[in-house]
Amino acid sequence: MTPGSNIPLSATKVTVDVTAPVRLDVSGLLLTSAGKVRSDDDFIFYNQPTGPGVTYRSGGGTAPDAITVDTTALPPGIEKVVVTASPDAPGQTFQGIEPTATIRNADDNSVLATFTPPQLGSETALVIVEIYLRNGQWKARAVGQGYTNGLAGIATDFGVTVDEPATPTQPAAAAPTPPTPPAPPVTPPHPSMQPPATAPAPPAPAAPAPAPAPTPPAAADTGKINLDKGRVNLQKNQTVSLMKGGRPLLSQVKMGLGWEPAYRGKDIDLDASVIAYGPQRNHIDSCYFGKLQILSGAIQHSGDNLTGEGAGDDEVITVDLGRLPQEVTGLVFTVNSFSGQKFTEVAKAYCRLLDGTTGEELVRFDLTGAEPQTGVMMAKLIRQFSGEWEMTAMGNFVKSRTVRGMVKPAAQAL
Repeated sequence: MTPGSNIPLSATKVTVDVTAPVRLDVSGLLLTSAGKVRSDDDFIFYNQPTGPGVTYRSGGGTAPDAITVDTTALPPGIEKVVVTASPDAPGQTFQGIEPTATIRNADDNSVLATFTPPQLGSETALVIVEIYLRNGQWKARAVGQGYTNGLAGIATDFGVTVDEPATPTQPAAAAPTPPTPPAPPVTPPHPSMQPPATAPAPPAPAAPAPAPAPTPPAAADTGKINLDKGRVNLQKNQTVSLMKGGRPLLSQVKMGLGWEPAYRGKDIDLDASVIAYGPQRNHIDSCYFGKLQILSGAIQHSGDNLTGEGAGDDEVITVDLGRLPQEVTGLVFTVNSFSGQKFTEVAKAYCRLLDGTTGEELVRFDLTGAEPQTGVMMAKLIRQFSGEWEMTAMGNFVKSRTVRGMVKPAAQAL
């Protein structure tokens, strides 16, 4: 679907799930013909998951959150249900993390339509789709309207009570609202709906951004950082040292690679692989769907995903850094389109490095650009003379549908 387009619903009960490279909070609001909720009970989210004809389902961080609408159970006077999405992380915008809404028949899970809002930037919340009644027919419309003041801005627009703290410029009438603490809203508070009192908080997330800057901005592409301050989001060509507390991370790590099916619901068979090299850039071995473990089990592959369907990582490669032979000094993680579709047809692709023991996400790289090629080198791990490992985001495209065709260009990129 494109912004503003609509489709008639062939099912009376539909589910809308919203996926993105980051965790999202998804909500639903029941609206009258005036475009307002009747009360705060018409705001459906994880702290208030059920309402008349509308339910919320949590994905638990491993699957997308979803809103299900049973049009036959909606109360009289409700003519629209809007589905909203906002990043779970405070202050995060939709820049570079385009969400995709999928509308499904709730009974058989078949896909009725998909929609990815284009050209997002500073928005911190979206009305992504709406289910609405027109001339006796229920329809779905792609919206993609963004708000820069978070879910609170959406809620206020639609009439949900959002607690506003008293300010020095407010008249005395605001005094009945106790200034400390502020009176809670009727519904349990949604973390994304904090009033302007949290406005100073966004600068807090912004504060870490300058942190890499002291390593001069011009050198950001080659400047190294470590894991002492927690998860690292890499940009293309940036490098992170896998060090914590001054010590090399010589434990088991997992490289999760994910993508979404091509637009218009087509499946795409992407294959994640890792290629191991020696000190002279000599090819030692490759681990992929046809060879699920190499180097005596020090590297293992989770198996092939033929469609890209589902939330979370599509394929995972586990690497036991401590068990790798000393001759292995470089690993290059690649993704190939075996089905021949170009990466310009893939909705999104990413890779992330996890602590294999705790599951904690250590490093993430979102592929924000694409070229009409069938292969991409996502990231590389290089063993330093000191024994520490460094990870570098790559994002280099290659014409190759199989890992075999990636061996030479990956060696040259080490």
